Amino acid sequence: MPGRQDGFAALSYRGKAVAHFHNDKEIDIRLTHLVIEREGLNHLKDSTVHPSRQKRSQWIEIRFATAKEVDEIVRLMRIAIAQL
Repeated sequence: MPGRQDGFAALSYRGKAVAHFHNDKEIDIRLTHLVIEREGLNHLKDSTVHPSRQKRSQWIEIRFATAKEVDEIVRLMRIAIAQL
């Protein structure tokens, strides 16, 4: 990302932020609070990047380590893009 030297990587669609990586095992995806609730997603209790994120935030941090978890992130990214 321009102007950053910390390895930050963001994903955008049609000029709108959709997600960004905190590191190589964690992504923050922009979904609505209702989608987060509907999908049964929970905010990370041990988050070091957003430890005091509001429960109704439109962003959700997700950790991943397996191909199955990456497939789930791809599914959620499709939802995020569809709601823009």
